[in-house]
Amino acid sequence: MDTFTAGRDFVRREARLVENRLFAAVFEDADPQGVVEALRGYQNADGGFGHGLEPDKLVPDSLSLDVEVAFNILLASGARDDEMVRRAVDWLAATATADGAVSLCSPAIEGYPRAEHVSEWTYQPSINPTAGLVGRLYKLGFEHPWREHAGAWCAAQLAEALPEDAHGLHEALEFLEHTDDVDLDRVREWLPKLQHFRADAADPSYGVTPLHLAPTPDSVWRPLFDDAQIEAHLDRLIADQQPDGGWSITWEPPSQAATLAYRGILTVGALSTLKAYGRL
Repeated sequence: MDTFTAGRDFVRREARLVENRLFAAVFEDADPQGVVEALRGYQNADGGFGHGLEPDKLVPDSLSLDVEVAFNILLASGARDDEMVRRAVDWLAATATADGAVSLCSPAIEGYPRAEHVSEWTYQPSINPTAGLVGRLYKLGFEHPWREHAGAWCAAQLAEALPEDAHGLHEALEFLEHTDDVDLDRVREWLPKLQHFRADAADPSYGVTPLHLAPTPDSVWRPLFDDAQIEAHLDRLIADQQPDGGWSITWEPPSQAATLAYRGILTVGALSTLKAYGRL
């Protein structure tokens, strides 16, 4: 069975409704409104998203991390619902610091199942996820006072230093591509200093790869990597597909359901990257 068919069958068999609707929109020309409707179940009355949309913490409360995942799904599907986005950004604005910064999670996670790595460090307002959220709002073409306010804070922070962790840099790049500060040389020189950056496709450890930072050939950040490096990571991505058709994870989510949910997310993401690079 080929890569795409095996991945499709895994999504149909094991993934959540929202990933199935996303898959259908991306690969089967389904109406992306179905993605919006699936996301509604994760949006709370306060406008934020929760209910384990990001399944490493199975918390019903609204969290910025889940808002970011919702924005990712909307962008990937091509769906548009300005009222859904507005309510989410209003929630971000209401929970942000005076500077506009937000944290990934809150102490609300402590009463619910969560992965071991989702702990107190996620309560600190930071570039991750503030910069990523602002960048995604630019991609969505959605204007809001919080976007400008938080963006000013992000610009000031990133002018001083780039994040030391690859996840944080990923978030920073989401923001910087919509500014006048696209400095490829600065980022390229910083990459070897990052924690959790997996530059070598043969490295079996967990990490952020060049394909995360440049998920499409026309990405602003694609020139950070040479063709051989990108092709090696695409080869590795294909090789990492499991016998059941899905892609596996390298950490321990809080439950079997969360594990399958994350595998569904990764499988749709892997197929989307391979499609973008012409490897399907």
